[in-house]
Amino acid sequence: MATATLLLPDRGRLPGTLAADPVARALSRADGRAVEPGERAQLLRHFQIDPATWPVAALTRQRDAGDAAGATWLRADPAYVVPDMHGARMMAHGESLGLEAADAAALLPDLRPLFADAGFVLDAPDPSRWYLRLSPQAELPDFAEPDDALGDDLFAHLPQGDAGRRWRALLTESQVLLHQHPWNRQRVARGKPAINSLWFWGGGRLPDAVRSPYGQVRSRDALLRALAKAAGVAVDAEGEVDALVDLRHLRSLQQFSDDVVLPLLQAMRRGELDRLTLDFQDGQALTLASSQRWRFWRRPWTGLAG
Repeated sequence: MATATLLLPDRGRLPGTLAADPVARALSRADGRAVEPGERAQLLRHFQIDPATWPVAALTRQRDAGDAAGATWLRADPAYVVPDMHGARMMAHGESLGLEAADAAALLPDLRPLFADAGFVLDAPDPSRWYLRLSPQAELPDFAEPDDALGDDLFAHLPQGDAGRRWRALLTESQVLLHQHPWNRQRVARGKPAINSLWFWGGGRLPDAVRSPYGQVRSRDALLRALAKAAGVAVDAEGEVDALVDLRHLRSLQQFSDDVVLPLLQAMRRGELDRLTLDFQDGQALTLASSQRWRFWRRPWTGLAG
């Protein structure tokens, strides 16, 4: 029989408590365990990368363009930054900016010489994901992921020390160029946020191998789809196979309970599903199996109140 694993957001994004309904009773009987929190740790529970690195740019580049081998890659994603009393804050990046091919076509020609002078090639096979191609031997500092910097003081998340100086300078120069670019005036006139900064992150080389135990992955997320492609796992396929399902976009407790978990419990009762695992991004995992129905003495689970 098939199994299903659900990637879920932090429980704090599903506020409220579950009443004594079939879902709460089933969750109370589940086997729970604490796991490492965070997006990276959550994904690495389901994909083994060899060597053990986190080369997001190379993985998504391979999915976007198929040419990631033989180079070091760094994401240089477009971003929207606003100044404040203490510096600047990144308010949006990548897909959340509503980018189109015309945006990349207008901005990249003026940005490319800046990076070419540093020996890098800048391009954008997808309007939301911009890339720098570096030599295979390139050494990179640690870069913060954009979601870690979102809404926070931008400069607190920049690469530090001598290794980061070059990248801080490139960021400043790109911000000056983008701030003055006429295309941004057109975007603002159309009610869209300006593309007035870049965010460097995800650097590394294409891994030797990516492995996963699943038969299929269901997700709209570019990184998760890239990991599935690298592991040879079907994406959004049909059929009763072991599936990893991305539901990190959920924000409703009722949707989680009524539209997601309840139908899967019914599938378990019909013998169509052998095991269901709930993997919450804040570090809680629950595994449900049909044999747990005898644990009737347990109280209904209220863990979603966290």
